[in-house]
Amino acid sequence: MKRVMTGALIVGVLGIGGVGGATAAWSSGDQTSRQDCRTYSSVGQCGEPRLDEKQRACVTSAVQQGMTERRAEVECRAFG
Repeated sequence: MKRVMTGALIVGVLGIGGVGGATAAWSSGDQTSRQDCRTYSSVGQCGEPRLDEKQRACVTSAVQQGMTERRAEVECRAFG
């Protein structure tokens, strides 16, 4: 977990990481099928992530260190 956080910090400082951004995706222009999508560190995530206990602990730790919860969910699920 510490390697993930250190790597994320290094990537962020060097400006190499993907631009963090939350976007809403609509299919066929229908707003009722709107999904919550986001991409961080070149990893995309749509909808509510399903995290196991280890990943939830990673999110908690990352948030305490200053990362946003949305970004921590994506990164901990992908790298944790």
